[in-house]
Amino acid sequence: MDRITAIEKSCTVFICGLIGLLPLIGLIPATYALVSGRMIRVRYRESWNPASRYLNAGIWMAALGFLSSAITLFLMVAAVALNVGE
Repeated sequence: MDRITAIEKSCTVFICGLIGLLPLIGLIPATYALVSGRMIRVRYRESWNPASRYLNAGIWMAALGFLSSAITLFLMVAAVALNVGE
């Protein structure tokens, strides 16, 4: 992977991680950011990535968004399950 591609993909991970912060709506972009971020780290390990801060921030935001979506989904299912019993 050349440096230009790594920079572009790192910025894409950042944007998808940012969108991934939205609960439930951002589940797919967060998943993409996590998978793509891992692939960039594996393929571009041997050289310096000028956009590594964007890559790291995007991965952290995607993980946080994925976690918030999972918690929101769990709470929604729990609320529905409690209302079905009434």
